[in-house]
Amino acid sequence: MPVRACSELARTSAWPRVQGSLEERAELSDAGTRGTVGTVPPCIIRTQVQACLPIGVYMVEGKQLEPQCVTGRRMCCCCGSCARRLWHLGHARLEDFHQDALGGISGRMRAKKRPAILETSMDNNPPLRSSGRQVKRKTFETEEEEEGCEKKYRKCEKVGCTATHPVCFASAAERCAKNGYTSRWYHLSCGEHFCNECFDHCYRSHKDGYEKYATWKRIWTSNGKSEPSLKAFMSDQLVPFWVQCTNPDCAKWRQLTRDIQMTTTLAKMYRCGMKTHTAVKSENTDPCSLSEDMRVSEVGDSKWYSMLIVPPLLKDSPAAPFLGAYYPDCVGMSPSCANTNRFHNEYSSMKINSSEHTKSTVLSPVTGMSPYFQPFYQPNECGKALCVRPDVMELDELYEFPEYSRDPTMYLALRNLILALWNINCKEVLTPQKCANHVVVRGLVRIRCVMEVEKILYFVTRKGLVNTGVLTINPDCPLLPSCYHKKNVIVIGAGAAGLAAARQLQNFGIKVMVLEARDRIGGRVLDDHSLGVTVGKGAQIVNGCINNPIALMCEQLGSKMHKLGDRCDLIEEGGRVVDPTLDKSIDFHFNAMLDVVAEWRKDKKQFQDAPLGEKIEEIYKTFSQESGVQFNDLEAKVLQFHLGNLEYACGSNLQQVSAHSWDHNEFFAQFAGDHALFTSGYSSVISKLGDGLDIHLKTPVVSINYSGDDICIATANGTLWTTQKVLVTIPLTLLQKNTIQFFPNLSERKIKAINSLGQGVIEKIALQFPYKFWENKIQGADFFGHIPPSPDKRGLFGVFYDMDPEGKHCVLMSVISGDAVAVTQEMQEEQVAELCMNVLRELFKEQEVPDPIRYFVTQWNKDPWTQMAYSFIKAGGSGEAYDIIAEDIQGKVFFAGEATNRHFPQTVTGAYLSGVREASKIAAL
Repeated sequence: MPVRACSELARTSAWPRVQGSLEERAELSDAGTRGTVGTVPPCIIRTQVQACLPIGVYMVEGKQLEPQCVTGRRMCCCCGSCARRLWHLGHARLEDFHQDALGGISGRMRAKKRPAILETSMDNNPPLRSSGRQVKRKTFETEEEEEGCEKKYRKCEKVGCTATHPVCFASAAERCAKNGYTSRWYHLSCGEHFCNECFDHCYRSHKDGYEKYATWKRIWTSNGKSEPSLKAFMSDQLVPFWVQCTNPDCAKWRQLTRDIQMTTTLAKMYRCGMKTHTAVKSENTDPCSLSEDMRVSEVGDSKWYSMLIVPPLLKDSPAAPFLGAYYPDCVGMSPSCANTNRFHNEYSSMKINSSEHTKSTVLSPVTGMSPYFQPFYQPNECGKALCVRPDVMELDELYEFPEYSRDPTMYLALRNLILALWNINCKEVLTPQKCANHVVVRGLVRIRCVMEVEKILYFVTRKGLVNTGVLTINPDCPLLPSCYHKKNVIVIGAGAAGLAAARQLQNFGIKVMVLEARDRIGGRVLDDHSLGVTVGKGAQIVNGCINNPIALMCEQLGSKMHKLGDRCDLIEEGGRVVDPTLDKSIDFHFNAMLDVVAEWRKDKKQFQDAPLGEKIEEIYKTFSQESGVQFNDLEAKVLQFHLGNLEYACGSNLQQVSAHSWDHNEFFAQFAGDHALFTSGYSSVISKLGDGLDIHLKTPVVSINYSGDDICIATANGTLWTTQKVLVTIPLTLLQKNTIQFFPNLSERKIKAINSLGQGVIEKIALQFPYKFWENKIQGADFFGHIPPSPDKRGLFGVFYDMDPEGKHCVLMSVISGDAVAVTQEMQEEQVAELCMNVLRELFKEQEVPDPIRYFVTQWNKDPWTQMAYSFIKAGGSGEAYDIIAEDIQGKVFFAGEATNRHFPQTVTGAYLSGVREASKIAAL
C-alpha cells in the first residue's frame, strides 16, 4: 500500500492528541492514560522535533494497530502516514530515532524496559484488500522484522574502513541520515562520511544544494586540473575544520562547527571553549577537561592515510603567490580559493627570457621579499640552482618519504608551504608550529598534515633548504629533535666550508668543535679595510645572486650588494678605447671556438683529452686556413684579452686545463641573475658564521686515525682529540701534499682523484688614489679591461674594478692570472705596484695619473695553509674527481670544500654549500 504524504500540521487518520510538555506527556503515559484532546501537534518525523517516535492508534493495511513507544512512554506524536512508513521499515528505525531524540532528557526521565511489540494475527483480522505483495508480507512477517533490525545501521562499504557507525558530517539535506540509516554511505576517510540523502541534495539538479555545487564545479574546472567530483566538493566545502588548542597543557583537537571558517589567526589563538566570533572563552569552568574525539587517535595510523579518498588541498597557502603558473591541485592547493586563480595571478606572467636568464631580474611575488629568492621552477624555465619543482618529488625526497610515492599531493603541499614561508621571512627560525598555523584544510586530514609538516620541516632543515645561513639559534631549542643529538664531531679548517658545517651541526643540536691552523678564521676569505673601503684579498664577487646562499645571508644581516653592470670598455696601451663592435665580433669568434671544443668532446671516438689552450690554437688555425680570414693586430690582441679572462675563470694557464672537462659544472643548473660586488666583504658573513662556535686557533692537525671505533686526531702541539666523526675541509693543495696523514691511508681511487685536479692561483692588487682619474673615460662603468700588448703579457692586470663606484673612495683593484702569476711571484710588493702603475699610465696616457696613496698585493701562493686560490680540472681529469673526493670513509671521515663540490667549484658559495651538504650527511647517519 503506498504511503501517503506527510500531514505535518494537518489532521490525519491517526493523531494521538496529547497536550502539555514532554514531561507532562510522559507522566500521562506512565499513568496509562491516552491523553486529552488538545491542539494538533506537529509530525516529529517531518520536522525532526527532538522527541522519540510514534505511539498511538493508526491504520496499517486497513487494520488498526497499536505499536508502542520504544521506551514504553506514550508521549510522542506523528502522523499516520509517517508512522506507517516507519512501521514498514522496522522497529529498529524507531529505536534509532529515539536514542538521538531523548539524549537530552535521559537524565530527567528513567527509561523503562522496552515491552514486546504487540503482534496481531492476520488470520483473526483479515485485510480489507489483498495483493501478491501483501500476501508475501504476511507470509514472511517474522523475517521482515529480523531484516529491519539489520537496517538499524549500515556500515561503510569501503573495504578496510574502521567506522562501525558512520555519521554524516554534511547535514546538507533536510532528511539527512545523521547517524542513522541510509541506503549508502560515501567514504572520505575513516571517520568522515556523508549519507546518500546529502549526496542527492547536492548532486541532483532539482535539489536545493545543486546550485552551490555547480558554482563550485565551474570555479574548480576553470582553475584546476583534477576531476571536480562530489567527494572533492564535500572535502573542499562541507567537511568541518579541526583546530588544536594552543594551551600547552591541553593541545587537544576540536572540531569546529560548519559555520566557522579556519584561518591562520584562529589557529594561532584557539583555546578550548573559545567563542570564535568574539574571541572570548565560554563560561565552562575548564573546557580543556572535555575528552578528545576518539577519531583523532586514529589519524596518525599509516592505514588511515591509505584510506583517504581525496588528497588534502590547502586553502590560502603562502606558496600561492609563487606558483601562479601551475594548476593549484598539481602543487597541493585548492583551485577554489581566490589566491589560486591562474588567470589573475601577476606572478604567472613574469617570465624569464631563456637567452638572457642569467642577467634578468624578476620582481618578487611577495611585497618586501628579496627578488633574489626564487625557490620554485616556473614552467618552461631554464635551470636555476637551488630551485625545486613544486609538482614533483625529488629522488632524495622519495627515499625519505616512500609513503608518498603513489600520491605525493600532501607532501608537495606541505613542502611548498614550508619553502614559501622561509623565503618570505628568512630572518626568523621556522618552527613546526608556525608552519602548522598556515595549514588550512578541511577535515581530519588537517591533523595528519600537522603531524607530517613537522617531519617534512626537519627533513628540509637537515638538507639546508630552510633554517640555514647565519640564524641565531637558542641552544636549548635545536632545530632537529633529540634523536639527532647523539653525536660529536670535529671539523678541521675554519674556512667557509668548515664554518658552514659547524654552524649547521650546532644548530641541529650536535656537539661540534673546530680546529684551525691559522690565527684567524675565514680560510681564503680575507678582507682589507686599510684603503678606506672593504677590498677582498680573496673572494669578493658573487656570481649569480638568485637563490645564492650568500644573498640569503646578506638579507639576514641586512647587508647590501652592488650589482655589477654589463659594460666593460677595453682600453689599449696608448689610451685608445676599442670599438665595442669589434669587441663583440671577436667575442663571437671566441665563443664559436669554445663551441667547437664542445662539439669535439661529444665525439665518442675521442678518448684522449687535450689541453684547452692547445685545442683552441688548433681550432683557430683550422678556421684561418679554411676561411682565409686573418685577424689583424688589434683583433689578435682583443682575442688575447678574452683568453686571459678565461684563464682568470679557470685559475690557471690554459695549457694545463682539460679541454674535455674545463666547464664540467655547466652541465648542472648554475646560479642565475645578477653578478654583484659584496661591498661589505665576505668576512662579515664568515665572522657571523663563527659566532658561538667552539673554535681552536693555531691548532694544525697532523694525523687522523680512524681505524678504531673512535677517531683519534693529533695536532702539531701534541694534543690528541677523540671524536665519532671528523670533517676535513683543508684546501686541495694540502691534501695533495699529505699535510695530514691518514691511518689507514686514503684509497688509491681517492688519491688519484685528488691529484687529477689542479690548484689554481690568482693574485690581487688594490691601489688607493687621491681622486678618480678614470671616471671621465669610463663614465660610471664598474670595471674596464686592459688589452695586453703581447701574448706573454696576457693575464697581467687584465681587468680593473672600481671598488666604490657610487661613493667617494677612489680605489682600483686588479687581478693577476695565468702565466703572469709566475712573473710577479718573486717580485717585491713595491715592484708589483710600480708595474701596475705603468699599465695604468699607458691606459690613461692622455691625462695625468697620480701616484697611489696606499696599496697592497696578495701572495696566496706563499701562504703555507692555502697555497692556492681555487681548483680546476687538469688535462686528463674529469668532473667525477670532485664527487670522489667528497665521498666519506666508513661513515667516519668526511670531506668538504670547493674542491669537493662538482656543481659549484671555485667559489665561496660552493665551499659553503659543501659544508651544508656534509652536515646533512653526518646528521642523517
